[in-house]
Order: sequence, then structure tokens, then C-alpha cells
Amino acid sequence: MQPALLVLAAGMGSRYGGLKQIDPVGPHGETILDYSVFDALRAGFTRVVFVIRRDFEELFREKIGAKYTGRLAVDYVFQSTDALPPGYTVPATREKPWGTGHATWCAKDALRDQPFAVINADDFYGADSFAKLADFLARARPDEAAMAGFQLARTLSENGAVSRGLCDLAPGNILRSVTEHTGILPTEVGEGKKYAPTATVSMNCWAFTPQIFPLLDARFRAFLETTPPESLAAKAEFYLPAAISALICEEKLRVRVLSTESDWFGVTYREDRPHVVTALNALIATGAYPAKLF
Repeated sequence: MQPALLVLAAGMGSRYGGLKQIDPVGPHGETILDYSVFDALRAGFTRVVFVIRRDFEELFREKIGAKYTGRLAVDYVFQSTDALPPGYTVPATREKPWGTGHATWCAKDALRDQPFAVINADDFYGADSFAKLADFLARARPDEAAMAGFQLARTLSENGAVSRGLCDLAPGNILRSVTEHTGILPTEVGEGKKYAPTATVSMNCWAFTPQIFPLLDARFRAFLETTPPESLAAKAEFYLPAAISALICEEKLRVRVLSTESDWFGVTYREDRPHVVTALNALIATGAYPAKLF
């Protein structure tokens, strides 16, 4: 079966100051997400499933989903605070959904029979990343997963600190764990500094078989049962990298890290947008992308 692309697009981008998933950065109004879908299409993906919030469904369908009609199948999954396993309830003061692991879990019914890749809507991963994810999914065993690994120095912002999942790798590029590091500044990355520039980081670019969902469900239930009530009522999140790390530790999942030759860039801060525009124009000039995608 040809793979699907699961796009996590429910976040509003608070640091960026708006719904950055629909902010144009290409010469004909393309979004970063358009480049991801274009790369996925030419890598052999035939379906895209968007995880969004109901409060901007109409806008998202009009501005994003409509342009892919006739090119690949398009479906939607809704992430909400009250989307929980049976028997669990939402704390009265909880205002936001439960994070990237929860967003992926919400797609369990839509992707129960299809291998898929997971990406963030507002990150540019490059053609090589999608090609390698598709190649992995074509031969993956049920207990296997993969992650596109990027070099830390190539994922930073000149406009502020970033959070990155630093990876611990075993021989053969097998993932041991992903540990979240917050507040990373460019001045802290380099030879002899706090962070090695070539350190492998997770940018939430994964490949899974449908067998991930029972495992993810168990981890989500454990998160809900072991997180202090005051944290559940506030902003505690069920992060996908943390869930995968726990499954690796439990020896329930084997994850291969696919080193990619692609450059990563994104719009963590509004000031990052000019850099993204310049980088895309440079890629278009080399022929890596057409001037108009869709």
C-alpha cells in the first residue's frame, strides 16, 4: 500500500504570532506545507491527512486543502482537548490539546490500515527526507519505525532560542532515545561549545506502520495516569519523541535514523520568514522546485 502523509497542523504558532501554516513564503503564495506535500507526492505518497482544530477548519480547507484536490486524497482529523481514551476525562481548567503525541494518536482511525509519515505543518524537510521515508515504509516491519535525522547546526534560528530533540544513537544509526533541550541559542552550538554542530536532532519527521497506534495508546494512557493532576490541568503535553523514546526503552519499537541531505528551515519566529523566502528562492533557482507548485 502506498504511504500517507500525516500533517500536524493544529498549533497556532504563539511565538510566531498567527496561523503560520497558511502564511505564504513561495513566489506564487505557496506555504511551507505546500513544499512538503509536493515533495511527498513525488516520493510516492498518495494521501494526506491533516490534524487540525475545528475552530479554523473552514479557513484551512479553503486555503490549504482545496489546492490538493485531484492530486492526492485529502482527509481531516480533529485534535481537541476532550479527545481521550474511554474512561478518561478532561480537567476543568485544561485549555489546550495534549501535544504532538496526542495529535498523532487522534489519527488512529484514519490510518489504521496504512503506513504513514508524520511531519509538522510549518517545517521544511526537503525532498531527500521524504524519499528516504517512503523507501523505508516500502519495506518496514510492523515493529519498526524511522526518523529523519538533521544536524543541529542546520536547524537553528538567528532570531531566538529553539527547542530541539537531541538523539542518542546506537551503532547502525539505531535510535536509543530523544531528549528535549530547550532554549538553544546559535552561540551555544559549535566546536568546543555546549552543543556539537553535527549532533543529530529530531525535527518531528517520522515514519510508522499502523502498529504504532496500540503502542501509542498505551503510552498516552500512562501519561494521563502518571502526570500530576495539577500539570494535566495546566499545560503538560504528551510529546511524540518522548513516547517513542519510552517505547524504545521498553523494547517494543526499533527506530532507524535516516540521515538526510536536505536542509531544514522553519518559521519559529516571525523574523524567520525572510530567511525562508530567500532559501526557497535559491532552491527554485537551482531547479529543485518549479516556480509554481500547484
